[in-house]
Amino acid sequence: MFGDLVFRQLFDAASSTYTYLLGCPRTRQAVIIDTVFEQHLRDRALVEELGLTLVAALDTHCHADHVTGAWLMQQATGCRIGISARYGDEMRGADLRLDGGDRVVFGQHRLDVRATPGHTGGCLTFVDGDRRMAFTGDCLLIRGAGRCDFQQGHAGTLYRSITQQIFSLPDECLVFPGHDYSGRTMSSVGEERRHNPRIGGHADERDFVGFMENLHLPHPKQLAVALPANQRSGRPEDGAAPRVADWAPVRQTYAGLIEIEPDWVSEHLDDVLLLDVRQPEEMDERLGRIASARLLPLSELKARLDSLPRDKPVVAVCHAGMRSGQATVLLKQGGFTRVANLRGGMLTWHQMGLPVVRGAAT
Repeated sequence: MFGDLVFRQLFDAASSTYTYLLGCPRTRQAVIIDTVFEQHLRDRALVEELGLTLVAALDTHCHADHVTGAWLMQQATGCRIGISARYGDEMRGADLRLDGGDRVVFGQHRLDVRATPGHTGGCLTFVDGDRRMAFTGDCLLIRGAGRCDFQQGHAGTLYRSITQQIFSLPDECLVFPGHDYSGRTMSSVGEERRHNPRIGGHADERDFVGFMENLHLPHPKQLAVALPANQRSGRPEDGAAPRVADWAPVRQTYAGLIEIEPDWVSEHLDDVLLLDVRQPEEMDERLGRIASARLLPLSELKARLDSLPRDKPVVAVCHAGMRSGQATVLLKQGGFTRVANLRGGMLTWHQMGLPVVRGAAT
């Protein structure tokens, strides 16, 4: 879609929240917008796998329906945390206080900041430097607009924010909202100006305010949890980041697999059950096998799960990490909770010069 920009739209099904990752393909600097606490491992993995350096985690506003992952991304990457300066002292942890007219630079690209309060008192819209994309948070939604009945929300203010700050963008500027509950992914300024049933067409401020003041929506289910957490930029009350696992330094890939480094495994062979899921004839090939590994071909694994001991974590290995990745899925389905895939399989093990033997495995 944008050949001069690394761009990914991500989705959290529990809160129907969109997260956006934008990167400069030349410098590899990137920003992430509206990351979700429970998805921080996914987002961090994507940043790493794309070879990006995160310079800022931006929130369009202080959310009431989910907890931001900004603090977790900062802990993982050292990035700054950006949010509206209009929240003042109620926001703790953010070190990039933004307002209309500011810019967030990442490599050769930038986001221009537009103040768009109304849903809350401190909403921001981020517009790329070429005005091709607008990240509107909960201010302007696809065929909708964010509610205005709490967090210093005000329908008249929101009307002016949308009409003056967003509808002033070119018709072809794409609108990427903070949420959608019907599977829609993007719109455009021209579409929303013409067809948005709350503020489009010939609607004036009285029409919009009358509509918004009569929505009669229940408060978000996560309000009591999300607001105080987001006022800390998503930092847990105990200040401790959640761990992927407590038995080893594993990492989660963007595909959702749990991986572990070969050098750690080589130093802890007595502490894990190493499960080689290749075929028997592969044991005599160039890569050999790890001496302590137990052979159980992937095609037989599901039927023989009950034969495996459960007193140790299981590390699955194959030629390059693909079959063993599927093995970890089957192991988890079978009730094994401490499971990891050997990153890169025997190919990486061999490249690192770690010891192997050849011949039949037990």
